[in-house]
Amino acid sequence: MENFLPISYFEGKFVPFKDANISIATHALHYGTGALGGLRGYVDETNPSQAILFRLERHCQRLSNSAKYLHYDLPADKIQANIMEFVKQNKPTKPFYIRPFIYSSGLGIAPRLHDITQDFFIYGLSLGETFAKPNGISCRISSWQRQSDLSLPLRGKISGAYITSALAKTEAHAAGFDEAILLNSQGKVAEATGMNIFMVRQGKLFTPGTDQDILEGITRDSIMVMARKLGIEVVERPIDKSELFIADEIFLCGTAAKIAPVSQIENYLVPQVPNSITAKLQQELVTITQGQHHDYQDWLCSIDLQHVS
Repeated sequence: MENFLPISYFEGKFVPFKDANISIATHALHYGTGALGGLRGYVDETNPSQAILFRLERHCQRLSNSAKYLHYDLPADKIQANIMEFVKQNKPTKPFYIRPFIYSSGLGIAPRLHDITQDFFIYGLSLGETFAKPNGISCRISSWQRQSDLSLPLRGKISGAYITSALAKTEAHAAGFDEAILLNSQGKVAEATGMNIFMVRQGKLFTPGTDQDILEGITRDSIMVMARKLGIEVVERPIDKSELFIADEIFLCGTAAKIAPVSQIENYLVPQVPNSITAKLQQELVTITQGQHHDYQDWLCSIDLQHVS
């Protein structure tokens, strides 16, 4: 996780990553008044002078929307332009991950969103496969609860909200599991610590709806579009914890992990299904991100690495 790209965007200019530093008094550091994004990038296997970003416009729009919760007017097109230039500056040679971050950059000790300066930065790192376990990952049901939209704007990736994810993840790790599943305040399945969740029952794909206090995941949206085009019925509805113990397939999804099959929920072993829906969706997503699927070319943004502005 320390293989950072050499150039960052910080305080309005591109600087070496090692020089992009904030004060210990930065407001966002103390109060979680930040919002994060994350997107995957690839080097075109057929043309190494081109980088490919997956669903760049959608990621930039979601981050712009997150900024609104922080009373920060940051247009999506400005975020997009800086991300594209960031990629050109770094000239990656292998798969990478980009982390744009909006934050209250002023120095202060009062929790607020008014009368304080705001800014955003971008950094990245080389990143291959995460959760690359051939037999799937194990999950436990967390004792920690997913926040309610009444307490936090969950459609934004607000940095302070991730304390719950951190607590749940470490709790699961200490108990010998790879990941945690969080329930919402109604006791329904919400999501994992940084990923959305899907299950398969009787050939149908189910996932909690956006009324279940989940993040509106971009990979989640992509999977639903892909599945429907493959003729798989997708149902968004509340999911009970008990349903996970009788599911035919379960997988998690997110930008970093893409699609992570689940092999175990608590002491329940998820069946290993030949020609599974999970495997079909995994292959479809790989084909799309490699630029080999003509139906999804509008999801990809190609960047010429030979020319830097």
